[in-house]
Amino acid sequence: MAKLSGKVAVITGATSGLALATAKLFVAEGAHVVITGRRQEQLDAAVAAIGHEVTGVVGDVGEVAHVVRLADVVAAELGRVDVLVASAGAWTWNERIGDVTEESFDAVFGVNVRGTFFTVQKLLPLLSDGASIVLIGSGAAEKGDPGTTIYAASKAALRSFARTWTTDLKERGIRVNVLSPAAIDTPAFANLPPGFRDQIASLVPLGRLGAEREIATAALFLASVDSSFVSGIDLPVDGGIGQV
Repeated sequence: MAKLSGKVAVITGATSGLALATAKLFVAEGAHVVITGRRQEQLDAAVAAIGHEVTGVVGDVGEVAHVVRLADVVAAELGRVDVLVASAGAWTWNERIGDVTEESFDAVFGVNVRGTFFTVQKLLPLLSDGASIVLIGSGAAEKGDPGTTIYAASKAALRSFARTWTTDLKERGIRVNVLSPAAIDTPAFANLPPGFRDQIASLVPLGRLGAEREIATAALFLASVDSSFVSGIDLPVDGGIGQV
């Protein structure tokens, strides 16, 4: 039997990359997915790529009113949420402490921390007892790489959320976990300096970059009954780069 047969999953920021791969896999495993994105054109393309059992809701999780609208759509059309993957994220590249501006700080924390918090809060009344919440973190939260001061801190906050929400929601049996990718081969590498992709791959103990589907399968594990006794963890999926 499919691992998510009959389940309703909400995945934020799922118009590309890891989250889109996750949405496709969840549908293949029997779920109906609700995906969000900030741009209607990209959202429509993602819905078309998934093909069936998908609902697209345009919106920015950094805007609470948009999250409320998302909850209203899910309530009206599907009635419940069994799996919530908070994947929408923002980042800055190579911004050291002296370079951080109020605007860049607010942009990253507004989506990664504030947006994640209110996404979970506003969808909480729709979550089934025994539901799974997966927060998409980052291996950067465990490192001290230069230029990641705001992004890394914002992802570290998700680790704290998973701990406190695990205890806050224990009476309902709702599991909360963090999934932290690192060294994954995504289109974002195309925007980075030449040679950066190969440099990162050379640092991975497994000798390669990870694939988007490898994050999707880890998310499926945390979303499904396979992880029924797993809660409050941070699961690194990084080829060992952050572990040794």
